[in-house]
This record gives sequence, structure tokens and C-alpha cells, in this order.
Amino acid sequence: MAALTLAEVLADVPDPRSPHGRFHPLPAVLGLVVLGLLMGRRSLSGFARLGRLYGAPLAHALGFRRGKTPAKSTLSELLRAVDAAALEAALGRWVRSRLGEEPEHVSLDGKTLRGSRDGAVPGQHLVAAYAPRVQAVLAQLRVDAKTNEHKAALQLLGLLPLAGRVVVGDAMFCQRDVAERVTAAGADYVFVVKDNQPGLQTDVAAGFGYEAAARSVAAAFSPRSAESAGADGDDDRQGPRPPGAADAADDLGADAAPTLAGAGAGL
Repeated sequence: MAALTLAEVLADVPDPRSPHGRFHPLPAVLGLVVLGLLMGRRSLSGFARLGRLYGAPLAHALGFRRGKTPAKSTLSELLRAVDAAALEAALGRWVRSRLGEEPEHVSLDGKTLRGSRDGAVPGQHLVAAYAPRVQAVLAQLRVDAKTNEHKAALQLLGLLPLAGRVVVGDAMFCQRDVAERVTAAGADYVFVVKDNQPGLQTDVAAGFGYEAAARSVAAAFSPRSAESAGADGDDDRQGPRPPGAADAADDLGADAAPTLAGAGAGL
């Protein structure tokens, strides 16, 4: 995939405003916000001050036609109306197109946005797909109040190219439908099994135990193992004895009568 510019992906985000009230281009406004976040600013006031600090050169570089960036009130009104899912998808395409190499594994994790809780109103909870190797969030979705993390993860996995990767997650994602979605996409998974899933835990332990037992049995009956044991002198079995030879001195059993053994080799 060719590297995409920030302006290209932000141009795909639908503008919620009426065509008659678009003083500032939406891609330019979103570009200002993304730039502010990358520079460590975390508030609408910070984004507005950033535009005033760098003035017309920054405004024209971002695509503002009048060389003026929006105030805090304008940013607040516009960002509340923007389609968050479309913006997330656009930023995800931008990040993936600029990765030097495809990440080998993707981690699923849920988190509550800091500062999103307002009194009795719970905070916004998200499920994110994070690529540790490149330290980037590839995509994330909001967890609806009527569902849970593992249902949101099913939707999230449908947005990502997973073939050849390993999906990692905690016990929340250790669900049959999530595992089936991962394997159907040509990927593998590593999920945590907790003690509150005793049946699954037993099945997993039995599966690994069977393989370990099979390897142990194969090693025990291997001709190479018997030869090496005899060569090292670690085998405590008596082994064959030359014809007519007496029992070992430490053998507590009585010697067999020669007449019973016959004139030839011992039985």
C-alpha cells in the first residue's frame, strides 16, 4: 500500500455541516486537531492556541483558505457533529499506509477514556487493536452500553487485515466466536484462560498433555535412547550374559544348576 497523506484520508470524512455554513474546510480543521494531539495538546483551547501561535503559514499548510484557524467554540461545535467512526477509519488507513512493515501480531484491549466520565454518566469505553511492534493503534471502536468488549472485538476484527498475523488478548476475548473470526481470516490467536473457565482450562491442559505424553513415549521406546543408555552405563537392567558365566556378585538369586541349563548357552 502506498503511503497516504493526512490530507488525503481526512478528505474522506463526511462533512456534517450545511454547504452554506462551511467557513473552514473540514480536512483542515481535523488536520489542526491531529497536529495538536501529536504535539501533546489535549484540549480544544490548546488546539485553538496552536493555530494562533503559528498563524497564517500553518493555516495555509493545513488547507485553511483564509489563513485563519477556528476558535475554541467552533472546534467544539464541529467535533461534536463529526462521524467518529469515519474519522477513526480514516486515521487507521493513514497509520497502516505509513508502517514500514506489517506488524506480526495485534493486541486487543479495552480501555475507558480518561476524563470522559461526567458525574453519573459513565465514561466512554473503547476496544482497540494495538500493534506493539510499531507502537500504533490500528483501529478502535466504542463499546455500546448494551453490549460488551468481546462483541465489539468481533466488529473490530472485521475492519483489519489479519492474514498471517497473531491476535493476542486477555480472558475477555477468549470466546468461541472471536477465535472463529480470527482463524477464518487466516490468522492465529493467543488468549488467556482463567480459572473461571474450568472446562476450557481442562481441555487445553489435556491437549498439551497429550502431546507431551506422546513425545515421552516416543523417546522411551526409541532405539537411539536404548543404545545411549547402555553406552553410558546408566541402564540398571542385567542384560545378556556370556554362556557359562556366573551371576553377578551382588545378585541375590541362586545360580541355576548347569544340568538344567544344558551343555550349550543358557536359556
